[in-house]
Formats: sequence, structure tokens, C-alpha cells
Amino acid sequence: MAGHGKRMTHGVTINEVAREAGVSISTVSRIINGTAFVADDKRRAVETAMQRLGFQPNYLARTLITGRSMTVGVIAEDIVSPFYADVIRGIEHALLDTPYQPVLNSGHWSIRHETRAIDTLIYRKVDALLLLGSTLPDDTLRDVAARVPLVLFGRRVPGLEGHCLTLDQRGAALNATRHLIELGHRRIVHLHGPPGQQDAQERRAGYRDALTGTGLPLHPELELQGDFLEQSAAQALTHLLGARVPFTAVFAGNDQMAAGARLALHRRGLRVPDDVSLIGFDDLPASAFTIPPLTTVRQPTYQIGQALARHVLHVLAGEASSLPDFDLPLILRESTRPLR
Repeated sequence: MAGHGKRMTHGVTINEVAREAGVSISTVSRIINGTAFVADDKRRAVETAMQRLGFQPNYLARTLITGRSMTVGVIAEDIVSPFYADVIRGIEHALLDTPYQPVLNSGHWSIRHETRAIDTLIYRKVDALLLLGSTLPDDTLRDVAARVPLVLFGRRVPGLEGHCLTLDQRGAALNATRHLIELGHRRIVHLHGPPGQQDAQERRAGYRDALTGTGLPLHPELELQGDFLEQSAAQALTHLLGARVPFTAVFAGNDQMAAGARLALHRRGLRVPDDVSLIGFDDLPASAFTIPPLTTVRQPTYQIGQALARHVLHVLAGEASSLPDFDLPLILRESTRPLR
């Protein structure tokens, strides 16, 4: 026998919700489906009634009726990465007060895994896809965009320019490397990301631009392959130190690799910045609290996520929209100093 208090939720219908809220059935339907504007007072009354009655919308039925699932598929190369996690936080917050929910997946820097994630989300009828980085060829991405509205971060695909958000990674990397050169450094290590990743290629190009632009030679032995993770940087720099290759500064392709580089230097008894200056890229929240605090390029990850989500919402509403530009400033902290 059911006790007093909250009603049993089985079988609650939108008719009961409408009666409880004192509105029409069509008003409840519009709120659930997100298909039209509803006055705030009516929306609050309906949401209160749904909570009181324990009403759970039948999302499968709604999808069949409206053709929309009210979901946005989000695929990051690695959703647990601190960088992508903050972009996703911005996406989630931008969608909070909308009918849409994000559905998250990882591409794992793999064409096979990314393709599988895309196919799965499209099969589940997401209303749009948001790719945070991508390893897929341009032709494949254009094919995906023909199947579902697609927004890209970190890739510029011909034919999809209006839905691509790219930042001046090359210019920011040039500024970071030039800062080290202005401090007197001449032999500068660059720890770069995966060769197939567009941001990694742009940052490597910016590093080279800074050297050649100031008349310095390129030293292939100072360009070390990483994968944007700490361990790869620690291993690569440990190997370089073991080979006794001289250098006085390190420009890491992201803050995570800067952390790996710092560990390798520490284990060899080298201090940052007294012995080796160190610069990262991204300005992850923890980078201001390392010892010493890290000089790095700031990417406004949270704001980027918000901008991407808002653009998706405009696209789904059939409204004109353009993605903003973001500056990538160099944040000077205590991990760099003039060469003695």
C-alpha cells in the first residue's frame, strides 16, 4: 500500500501535468519538445508540476513525433583531457537552460574510433555533432556534415568554413618561441604533438617560423615527438638528456607535456628556470599553481565551449550565426628567465 507523500510515477501523463500546472496540454507539449517559446511563468508551473508528479517524458516517442532527440553529440579526442574537459564544461553550461543535452564520446586520436563514435551518435539520432579536434580526412567530414549538422573545433575544412572554429596556433607558437629567443636562448627544444593533429602541426610551424625569422638554424635533433601527454614528453626529454644534446629552453606543445618535461629535468637535477626555461601551451587551470608557475599560451577553453554550443543552437534553430575569434596571449610566469 502506498503511503502519503510523493505520488507514484508510473503512468503519469501530460494530461495530468497540464491539469496540475493549470495550462493546456499543448503548452506542456511545447515545453517538453522545445518547439516554441512559452512564457516563463507557465514554464515554471509546468516544470514544478512535472517534478511534483515525477513525470518522465517519453523521449523515444518524442523523437519519432518531432524528428528531434534534443541531444547534441560531442566527440573530443579524449574527454578526460584537462583541455577538452574545460571546453566540454563550457558546452554543458551553454546548454543548461535549453531543451538540449550533450552526449559525450572520445575519438582517441584514431580514425577508426572516431568513425565509430560518429556512426553511433548519428544512429542514436543526435540533432547535431560537435567535434573537438578530428583525425578524419576533409572528404569524410564533408560527408558527415551532409548527414547531420556539424561544427568543428581545431579544424578548418574547405566547404565547412562557417562551422569551423580555429585559432592562430601558429602565431601563438611563434610568439612563445620568440619570447625565449628574446631572453637569449638559441638552442630551444620543441616537444610537439601527434604529426596528424592540425594544432600540433601549426605549433611546430610557429616554432620554426620564430627561429628562421631571427636567423637561427633549425636543429632537427631538438624537435621531439610527443602525443600531448605527460609521459611522452618525459620519455623524449629523458632520451635527449641521456644523449647529452645541449639546450637551454623547452617549448612544449601543451601544458601536459610541459609537466612531463619538468619531471625529466628534475630527475636529472636541472632546475626550472635556473638551468632550463620552460614554456607550455593552453594555460590549464593547474599551470598557475605549479612550482614554478608555468609561462604558457592561454586558450580560453571555457569560452570556446560556450561559443561552440551557442553556434550549434543557432544552426538548429535555422538562425544565422558566426563563430567568434579568440586571442591566444602569452602568459608570463616564473618558468622562464634570461639566459645567463
